Amino acid sequence: MNFFVLTYEVVDNFVGRRAPYRGEHLRLVRDAYGRGELLLAGAVGDPADEALLVFRCADRGVAERFAEADPYVTSGLVA
Repeated sequence: MNFFVLTYEVVDNFVGRRAPYRGEHLRLVRDAYGRGELLLAGAVGDPADEALLVFRCADRGVAERFAEADPYVTSGLVA
C-alpha cells in the first residue's frame, strides 16, 4: 500500500460557501474511510485556506477518483 496526499486550496469564504455541498462531501469522506482508503481529512487554518486528505491505497487512482467526485471540486470551491 502507498500513501497519497490530496491538498485543496480553497476559495475565499470557503466555510460560508461550502454549506450546500458539505453533506455530499462528508458522505464521500465517510465512504472512503469505511473502505479503509482515507486515513485523515480536514480543513487547515483558521480561517480555513486549505484542506488535506491522506489516502492509503494501492494506487493514486483512488485519490483522483475521490477528487473527481467531490462536490467541493466540481463546484469550484477548491483548486
